[in-house]
Amino acid sequence: MYGIGILKGLSVTLKHFVTTYLDDIKWGFGKRYTPEMLPIRQSAQARGVFTVQYPEEVLPPQERFRFLPFLVYEGTDEDREYRCTACGICSKACPPQCIWIVRARDPETDRPLKTPAEFVVDIDICMNCGSCAEYCPFDAIKMDHAFELSDYDRTEGHLHDLKRLSKPVEYYAKIRPTYHAAEEAKKAAAAEAKAARAAKRKQ
Repeated sequence: MYGIGILKGLSVTLKHFVTTYLDDIKWGFGKRYTPEMLPIRQSAQARGVFTVQYPEEVLPPQERFRFLPFLVYEGTDEDREYRCTACGICSKACPPQCIWIVRARDPETDRPLKTPAEFVVDIDICMNCGSCAEYCPFDAIKMDHAFELSDYDRTEGHLHDLKRLSKPVEYYAKIRPTYHAAEEAKKAAAAEAKAARAAKRKQ
């Protein structure tokens, strides 16, 4: 019969419309986007209207979501120990060439040090591919979840320097707990194997 397809499509819309209010009644009005509800809302079991009233309501990004890179450091804010050795592999692997690195030098001997003095990422050029994080041999550069970075300055504001790119390892563990746990387990296994080889050589 002519028009049945349109009625079927409208019935789907009506179903989501009605189940939205049923979910509101079930979970309590205003609680559909709480941390407890979000995993359900983002799963295959989600019901009702899927629209989020952004920016009042912001869905947390998935763990695999990647945006701009950032540098991981250990220690405190006053005494930062960067994993980055300023080797330049991330800069070479970057397809649009948006990373600039200057290696630090010893003030007395002028010898290069294994730490960056400057590390700059042009976010207007960055394509968020994650190649820099993938090729980094020291797990020093990771992809961030922060994406609300718009401003009115297209010059210095879009050149993220070492200070702005630096974030503690605790932040990385918070936004990517699965990856961080896997990396720590891999490091622990490598350290255990190294200790076993050392003990074997002493025997």
